[in-house]
Amino acid sequence: MGFSGHLVFACSERPLLKAPLFDSTGPGLRDDVHEWQPRLGGWQTLQLEQGIWEDEHLSALVEWSGAPACVADVSDSSVALVTGLDTNGHRWQAWLNLDNAAGLVIEVPEDVDDVSLWIATPEFKEAIGHKRAELDAEVPTDAEGALVWASAAGVQVAAQQSRIEELLRIQQTFVEELFDALLDELGFPEAVHSAPQPQETTSKRP
Repeated sequence: MGFSGHLVFACSERPLLKAPLFDSTGPGLRDDVHEWQPRLGGWQTLQLEQGIWEDEHLSALVEWSGAPACVADVSDSSVALVTGLDTNGHRWQAWLNLDNAAGLVIEVPEDVDDVSLWIATPEFKEAIGHKRAELDAEVPTDAEGALVWASAAGVQVAAQQSRIEELLRIQQTFVEELFDALLDELGFPEAVHSAPQPQETTSKRP
């Protein structure tokens, strides 16, 4: 089983769990939280495995931090819907792992009684192809929105839109890694790695 939950990315000098929204939503959202290695400049990622992430939580986080933020709704490490919001209220969304996303959001025909039988039919394959094409057609707009959001975050965006579109179209085993790669490509600072501690030396007297 892969990871199912939310990846919350935001900027603050304080730990993100200090944000009031984590207190106001009850204990569930604070349970089973894994903090990713922070990035330079105060950028942090929380991996939430419990609780329900409501749409208004992102707005509350942006208001509290005073900086753009995004959240990835992840299902079984195979697909994620990323939603970004900046301080002006501009929002963007993008699917990661489009093939899996197509299977997740496809509409089941009303005359289908047994979905397990339907997915083995040519009609299902054709429906998946159409949905995949629809999602692919949205990629340029999604990539543009991601770049505008990153620019609003104050990072030096070096990536071309074509590169962001490429990331939004590739398939990766663990969608969490694809989310991290997207943040890298958008120009967010690298993760802070702890400096190795010098080894203690014992002086020997003759």
